[in-house]
Amino acid sequence: MQILGTLASVACLIPLILVVIKMFQAKGPLHGILGIICGLYAFIWGWMNAEQQGLKKVMIIWTVLIIVSIALNGMTAMTLQSVE
Repeated sequence: MQILGTLASVACLIPLILVVIKMFQAKGPLHGILGIICGLYAFIWGWMNAEQQGLKKVMIIWTVLIIVSIALNGMTAMTLQSVE
């Protein structure tokens, strides 16, 4: 379970990179660098501009990956807590 949670967390980097690339293209280097530094900003910007930038599928996938990652990592933490 821990491996799946880690894989889901790492998989979240792919949509982040795609959104940051769009940020560089649409808003310039300042927003792109801010998106690299603060993933939450990139996530919010991606949803706010999903239709305009053609990122709807990417944002849905990214949201699902975040939810799955939180769920799997939470389940792993609860399992490890009960073992102790």
